[in-house]
Amino acid sequence: MAFSLLDRMKQAVTRTRESFNSIAALTREVDDRSLDELELALLAADIGGPTTDAILTTLRERALRKGIATGAELKSLLKAELLRILTEVDAPLLPPSAPPEVIMMVGVNGTGKTTTSGKLSALYRREAPGHSEGRTVLLCAADTFRAAAIEQLAVWAERSGVDLIKTRQGGDPSAALFDALTAAKARGIGVLIVDTAGRLHTKADLMKELDKMRRTCERLVPGAPHQTLLVIDATTGQNGLQQARLFTEAAHVTGIVLTKLDGSAKGGIVVAIAHELGLPVRFAGVGEKLEDILAFDPAAFVDSLLG
Repeated sequence: MAFSLLDRMKQAVTRTRESFNSIAALTREVDDRSLDELELALLAADIGGPTTDAILTTLRERALRKGIATGAELKSLLKAELLRILTEVDAPLLPPSAPPEVIMMVGVNGTGKTTTSGKLSALYRREAPGHSEGRTVLLCAADTFRAAAIEQLAVWAERSGVDLIKTRQGGDPSAALFDALTAAKARGIGVLIVDTAGRLHTKADLMKELDKMRRTCERLVPGAPHQTLLVIDATTGQNGLQQARLFTEAAHVTGIVLTKLDGSAKGGIVVAIAHELGLPVRFAGVGEKLEDILAFDPAAFVDSLLG
């Protein structure tokens, strides 16, 4: 039986939704106590202090202006505010005028970046976001530092049915990228997905290497990389937000992939990322299988949390 996007999102945010139980139960008159409970629920979902304060300020103003008296009305206002925050940064993705579209995957080790690169390859082959059909995909193994990273990506390339451009472990990542870009152009590939090393944000030399790879992209494909996706483990919550801050500054991140959303009660980090960094979540990992990645939909996410 096929599940809709909303069904799959509901399953993925089950644990986060539990943090909102007190919100779902809001039925009495809106007062300071109910707003305090709402604040605790937002913090429990890891929306974070600054974003929670901003949401509550907005809700208080609107409740006062509109004469909101019931919990159900307050819940409706909350849904509208969360959706506003998420959609405000969710600009549609426009593919480049000529292929390939280059997508660089960045993030620290352990977030699921290599796995996500493979899953995205399969997703783009099935149905590319913004397109009614799939596109041709090529993978580039530019994580030459981590032991077995190339072999791991090769397994995912085989599973997703795409070719892989690689070099030896310890080789020059930019050289592997150069070969991949050249091959993608020669073959007329629609999407090139580049798996980079799990770079620790405290190591300036690794960030410089990432910048070198960006320059290689720009030299061979005008406007590339077209997307730089930071992979964050949802279970890390506010630590993931700090990663996003540092990578956004150093790597020109354009969007987030939130992995392990199905295993986290901290899915509210999606809202914090949008509000504090102005970045959209583009994809969500919701399981271990090849197909367990979803193009992120703000309306489905909010509906899954609050009904």
